[in-house]
Amino acid sequence: MESEVLLSKIKGKLIVSCQALDDEPLAGLGMMGNMAKAAKLGGAAAIRANGGSDVNDIKTKTNLPVIGIVKKYYSDSEVFITPTVKEIDELIQAKADIIALDATSRLRPGGISLDELIQYIREKSSALIMGDVSTVHEGISAKELGVDLISTTLSGYTSYSPQITGPDFSLIQELVKYVGLPIIAEGRIREPEDASKALQMGAHAVVVGAAITRPHLITRRFADALENNFPIKSGNIKN
Repeated sequence: MESEVLLSKIKGKLIVSCQALDDEPLAGLGMMGNMAKAAKLGGAAAIRANGGSDVNDIKTKTNLPVIGIVKKYYSDSEVFITPTVKEIDELIQAKADIIALDATSRLRPGGISLDELIQYIREKSSALIMGDVSTVHEGISAKELGVDLISTTLSGYTSYSPQITGPDFSLIQELVKYVGLPIIAEGRIREPEDASKALQMGAHAVVVGAAITRPHLITRRFADALENNFPIKSGNIKN
């Protein structure tokens, strides 16, 4: 898919992150593909997915553009979103439309640089490259290195970025103002009003994950709200 066409397809739209951790009930081949089908029925314009098998399955089942990542933890680095060439190769093989990778200033496994990873993708694939950042300075640096899009995914996941409970609207606003690339708003966007606000600030598209695709977390929000607002006191219940 040509880059301009792809960017046009997602502009002003919702991207749904369909991911499940290994120890969660919805983990397993095929589960996220079905979740993505449901997201498409609800109006999702694209999907963000973890791992080559899920990327391939989702593309087959939905025919939607897929932002691919591979989460992999290495002992010598805090970077875990598509951290090395090995993970990039997995996404290229799965034909991810956009390859997202950690574009923070942290050291990467084996000392490989962000520049080297970007150049590798350019040589091996026609996929667009999205840099997941946590600060505006990282966004500016990622643009200079040649990424096509910037995402706010990692705000709050680095020690030096704001540790807030809601979306980092300040980062969205600064990236829109200073970077000059399509900005994808992602991270702790839980309400439709949050997504609308991000677009009003100039975000190109919005990614929502846990608030849509992780039922145990959605259930916990409701259960906690009831527990906090209507606690059952000992002796209140009569048989």
